[in-house]
Amino acid sequence: MNTPDPAKQRFIVLQLLRLSGAFFALLGLLVVARRIDLPVIAGYAFLIVGFVDLFVAPLLLAKRWKSPPR
Repeated sequence: MNTPDPAKQRFIVLQLLRLSGAFFALLGLLVVARRIDLPVIAGYAFLIVGFVDLFVAPLLLAKRWKSPPR
């Protein structure tokens, strides 16, 4: 039987999280620059969420998924 490799699945999750963070940060920048017609406060919210997804969340998940010392 083929059992999925948890390391591969975790890697994919981390990369998708980083990609979504980059998307939200870019969306926030476009809103703040008034390229997209949304309130500027929404742009700053997208920026904050994007930066957290891009930099903080992957570190927290990697720390949580880290193998215990033997």
